[in-house]
Amino acid sequence: MMRFANRTDAGRQLAEHLQHLRDRDVVVVGLPRGGVPVAAGVAESLGAELDVIVVRKVGVPFQPELAMGAIGEDGVRVVNDDVVRRAGVSDREYAAVERVERAELERRAERFRGGRRRIPLAGRDVVVVDDGVATGSTARAACEVARAQGARRIVLATPVAPPEWTIRLDGVADDYVCAASPEAFWAIGQFYDDFTQTTDHEVMECLRRAEARLAGRDAGEGPAGRLGPRPRDEEIRLTVASGHVGGHLSVPGQATGLVVFAHGSGSSRHSARNRYVASVLGEAGLATLLFDLLTPEEEHDRANVFDIDLLAGRLQEVTAWVGGSAELGVLPIGYFGASTGAAAALWAAADACSEVAAVVSRGGRPDLAGSRLGAVRAPTLLIVGGRDDVVLQLNREAEAKLRCEHQLSVVPGATHLFAEPGTLQVAAELARDWFLAHLDACQPSDTQTA
Repeated sequence: MMRFANRTDAGRQLAEHLQHLRDRDVVVVGLPRGGVPVAAGVAESLGAELDVIVVRKVGVPFQPELAMGAIGEDGVRVVNDDVVRRAGVSDREYAAVERVERAELERRAERFRGGRRRIPLAGRDVVVVDDGVATGSTARAACEVARAQGARRIVLATPVAPPEWTIRLDGVADDYVCAASPEAFWAIGQFYDDFTQTTDHEVMECLRRAEARLAGRDAGEGPAGRLGPRPRDEEIRLTVASGHVGGHLSVPGQATGLVVFAHGSGSSRHSARNRYVASVLGEAGLATLLFDLLTPEEEHDRANVFDIDLLAGRLQEVTAWVGGSAELGVLPIGYFGASTGAAAALWAAADACSEVAAVVSRGGRPDLAGSRLGAVRAPTLLIVGGRDDVVLQLNREAEAKLRCEHQLSVVPGATHLFAEPGTLQVAAELARDWFLAHLDACQPSDTQTA
């Protein structure tokens, strides 16, 4: 069964099914609130504009869940004459309900956009995105409103929906795209590791970042006026000394740094927990690179999983690849390691030639870096679960050997995998704040030549 770490991850996965729309005149619109973070990932991948599509159902007075129409901005209204007739709703009753819904729509639109203009849809391809489709009533209203606003072609896209969902919505869109349609479908949230409610602030941040991304693209500049890497979200294949490893590179618009992930034993670049952390970092403007530490051939030997020297060397190879990239090489680099991957990150950071700017360990085994801990120069954050007793003690002992700027943060109630509700979010936010503080300090200043 396909799962999504969170809405940002869902947007990345959904975008893979929409690449045929690249280089077209596309506007991506998200249904607030939960659909907007998903839409943001799609818009970034397609290099498209992002907006919210604020709609309100006009419900039958005595049965509000039954839509007799829908309204959108700029006075757009769609009336279902059949429902109105069968429900016996008078013009006055309809107008009264619409008046209430119109006031709420305008309040929400102003709140979400914060004074920004609504992006015109007339004559353009419009991708309508929600975080999932259950009954489809809101998605239907959004498509009808987009059509009324003059959209040339409408694509209704969602990460997950029940089987035969397109039959229920037949005719409201020109095309339908869904990343997964599982038979066992009860609720949208069952397919998300994190399905916490999206806030108004998060919606506003998505729109602000999308606007900044396009402004930076048009200006051809990245942070501090430098030429920066283009936005990317893609699977990559890296050549290393003993073969090839797979990776996933995500670069938001105007990225301020890049964090390379080193996963723990028995995991890979597909780690749901690391992907969640990466999504939190991405929302903060940091590029991320998750990759497999071992080649397919090396994975056959279980002993390689605990060969810290080998894993650290692989991390250094990938770091060298990043540094050699004309685009990515301008970004300061951080390491995020989990379990044995944390030992590999610290081992690599201890190299005399290392220029890594910050290291974060989540539930890590820094003790496996041994005597090299004292040579680490990068500011290091150790994050450990409060109920992960053995690893917590190992981290305390390793902390005593560090000579760099460092901090040990204990997440109350968390065990080794941070599976308890809310604990992984706390860890991700600690990592985000550490990287933002230390990678930003390493941003190179602009230089001028005579």
